[in-house]
Amino acid sequence: MQIEQELLIHAARVGDIAVLNELLNGKADVNIKDEKGYTPLIIACYNNQLEAAKLLLANGADVNAQDLGGNTALMGVAFKGYPAVAELLIEGGANLNLQHGNGGTALMFAAMFGRNNLVELLLLHGADTNICDVRGMRAADLAAQQGNVKALELLEA
Repeated sequence: MQIEQELLIHAARVGDIAVLNELLNGKADVNIKDEKGYTPLIIACYNNQLEAAKLLLANGADVNAQDLGGNTALMGVAFKGYPAVAELLIEGGANLNLQHGNGGTALMFAAMFGRNNLVELLLLHGADTNICDVRGMRAADLAAQQGNVKALELLEA
């Protein structure tokens, strides 16, 4: 199991479609988690491996799986700034309003890290702007704190 997990996670990280196909055709667990709770989908998305993410989703990857900190693939993509992968996850049924351990959401990550194209995308698909993190801060508060004027405008529109 350990070897299969390592191979699947590595193939997802580097976008090795041939290895992913071989493992998945051999009935590898598409939702296997590593020691940090990362699934192959979370890893593929965080590393901007769009084709790998498509393949994993087509093979039953849990689009809303959370790592040990409560982070999802969509949160990772919002942090890194990958709109094409975000679109795929949203189309795949990603919950836009899931919160990680400190209450953060994908929208909060996008606003905090200046990923304004993702702020727009998440808002377009109905992300909730009123969710508060454990400190009582909303995405707009976080954008303001970071001096992200564009995100603040989008969030308050």
